[in-house]
Amino acid sequence: MTDAAMTDTSIALPSVDLSRRYVRVRGHQDNGFIDFDFSVGWPELVVELLLQPEDFDAFCRDNSVQILPPMPREDD
Repeated sequence: MTDAAMTDTSIALPSVDLSRRYVRVRGHQDNGFIDFDFSVGWPELVVELLLQPEDFDAFCRDNSVQILPPMPREDD
């Protein structure tokens, strides 16, 4: 092997607890859907999802999420 192939390029990541689940509500759509961010382990790494209110409630309950406060508005 070459020296380049033996170089460790891994990145040290902070420890993570994959049992922790987070939700941050972004807003409510005119059609009734709730727009929210969902994350596992790291609250900063999110996917944006849309669900009807009853489905959102079930999703939060089934995933035992911690509800995070809304993000500050950019004009604040």
